Amino acid sequence: MTTSLDQLKQTGTVVVSDSGDFETIDVYKPQDATTNPSLILAAANKPGYARLITAAVDYAKNKGGDLETQVNNAMDRLLVEFGKEILAIIPGRVSTEVDARLSFDKEGTKKKAKELIALYDSVGVKKERILIKIASTWEGIQAARELERDDNIHCNLTLLFGFGQAVACAEAGVTLISPFVGRILDWYKKTTGKNYEGDEDPGVQSVKKIFNYYKQHNYKTIVMGASFRNIGEIKALAGVDFLTISPNLLEELKNSTNPVPKKLDATAAAQAQPLPKVSFIDNEPEFRWALLQDQMAFDKLHEGIKKFAEDGETLKGLLRQKLSA
Repeated sequence: MTTSLDQLKQTGTVVVSDSGDFETIDVYKPQDATTNPSLILAAANKPGYARLITAAVDYAKNKGGDLETQVNNAMDRLLVEFGKEILAIIPGRVSTEVDARLSFDKEGTKKKAKELIALYDSVGVKKERILIKIASTWEGIQAARELERDDNIHCNLTLLFGFGQAVACAEAGVTLISPFVGRILDWYKKTTGKNYEGDEDPGVQSVKKIFNYYKQHNYKTIVMGASFRNIGEIKALAGVDFLTISPNLLEELKNSTNPVPKKLDATAAAQAQPLPKVSFIDNEPEFRWALLQDQMAFDKLHEGIKKFAEDGETLKGLLRQKLSA
């Protein structure tokens, strides 16, 4: 009997593993993988990954500089060490995140992206296999626009919750966006006290709208649903371009033979209820106003940046300890 995971792949959706724990990734045969500071932190605390921390610390010590310079260098190298190991398992690309504290710094984001790409290159990984993951702030989107256009560095715009963010990303010509389905659901459940399932899930509805809009207006940016709370959300989006799924939900899909019919289709999307064209090109005030008007997107974007930054600092604390020892 075909598993639900295999059926999902047969709908045309590219399955991506959302994990820093590369020892579990190969089981599910994903095309790509995504990481973030929270996922790397969870994996880095496992004994099996101590060698990667050692490699990052040794690299930073050899480069020299004061302690904080060494911590930052070790952090970058650790992200790349995890990415390199993941790329030895998967055939596609890995997403590596820029420090969340740079979310409102366009030039800082570009500089860090180029440093990460150079670091990958130094360990034999070409930039074609990397997606630089950047928060979907105005500054982040503009940094991605310039990285894609001027440096051919492919970007994954993350922490995306609102339609306006998705429009601006498409106009910027970014390679891929990651709308956070489960976190949208969390906000609505907390705000309304209601339960939502399947097609009624506001996170699912958000991704469907973005998918339809992109197909109707011929944007090439890949829509990758992310941050799922249950397999019902995943099944409701079967057929979308990409889905990045945590190991526990991949396991649930692998152990199930329940049907996963195709729900989203590019041709059907192009013919669906027309969604009028919106534009934020070179219009920062309009973008900020649209984001401010969407309370859920505004709240979750800033909450997500803060959490990723906190986990990044915890990870740096671990490296600082090792470097000081």
